Amino acid sequence: MEGKKIRVLIAKPGLDGHDRGAKVVARGLRDAGMEVIYTGLRQTPEEIVKSAMQEDVDIIGLSILSGAHMSVCKKVLELMDKHNFHVPIFVGGIIPPDDAEELLKMGIKAVFGPGTPISEIVKKIEEVLGVNTNA
Repeated sequence: MEGKKIRVLIAKPGLDGHDRGAKVVARGLRDAGMEVIYTGLRQTPEEIVKSAMQEDVDIIGLSILSGAHMSVCKKVLELMDKHNFHVPIFVGGIIPPDDAEELLKMGIKAVFGPGTPISEIVKKIEEVLGVNTNA
């Protein structure tokens, strides 16, 4: 990754039409020097994985407020396995602590709730990818 911008796909799966948080995170990551691809609203897991593969991203961020985080994350992980495409995933939204713990056990790299500072998200992405853009 040395010298290459981190490419992040921000996706908003399902029928939830609230995307302010996804847009704030997308803008914050862009301001931190990352290349961000935002898929827009109402993406299916299939569309998200396809976009991530086509865009050759380094990491995927899923914004989920609908309560469907467990099933959406499971499906995205299954599709990534099916296509032998493996990049880390982080999730943002209103996610109960027990579900967050379960998501981490499933292989999700981080779960962020509302109000998480962008600097914390940037730091976690860099940690997960093993890079430091401030060096």
